[in-house]
Amino acid sequence: MNRISATIIVKNEEANISDCLKSLDWVDEIIVSDTGSTDKTVEICTAHGATVYTDDWLGFGKQKNLCQSRAKSEWIFNIDADERVTPALKEEMLLAIEDNESGYAGYYVPRKNHFAGRWVRHCGWYPDYNLRLYRKSAGAFNERRVHEAVQLTGSKRYLKNPIIHLTYKNLADYHARSERYSTLAAEEMYAQGRRAGATDTTLRPLFTFFKMYFLKLGFLDGALGFRLSTLYAGYTRAKYAKLKGLDRKESNG
Repeated sequence: MNRISATIIVKNEEANISDCLKSLDWVDEIIVSDTGSTDKTVEICTAHGATVYTDDWLGFGKQKNLCQSRAKSEWIFNIDADERVTPALKEEMLLAIEDNESGYAGYYVPRKNHFAGRWVRHCGWYPDYNLRLYRKSAGAFNERRVHEAVQLTGSKRYLKNPIIHLTYKNLADYHARSERYSTLAAEEMYAQGRRAGATDTTLRPLFTFFKMYFLKLGFLDGALGFRLSTLYAGYTRAKYAKLKGLDRKESNG
């Protein structure tokens, strides 16, 4: 019986996907959902033995659940193209599912997040636990537009060894993705019936900065911690400004 299926959603990830797939050469199968790549992503995935499907974009949660539905293994390991599995994490995951006497349904995995090549130790960026390894029969992603997460029935446990996450390559990369994610987040909140109040675009960004820089000890990361706290405060402001814009658009007909 297959033990672990890795699931990945991609679009134009030729710069990242090869190293990700190399770190997965121990899983039983790799299921990839490609949503319209125009670079060599599909070619690279196929060369690494992945099963690649070409799909319309459904949203992050739905796309990951579509991958899961195609998997043959008992266990799902979801990973992004800019993440890599270390040998230590590989061994820990294999041991976890082979010696699962307590019947755990899923495992949280820590992430070592990097910004522009530097590991961010604070700001809430580490250990940044994500539930990534889980029984197919016990879990699935919620179908949010952004910030999706696995919803699991059953007991969970935390693993020790992290995934390496090579997030934003530089400021330009951050700003491009932040623009997209803030729009998706605003649309998600609006669909849930939430509306932006008078202080959401002022006090919430300030609290985001305070939380990351002081409460999450971002100041210990020096200039990088200050920059990230400032950037995420700007993201919070943009998210609520866009939510306010959606409300204004509806009011104006």
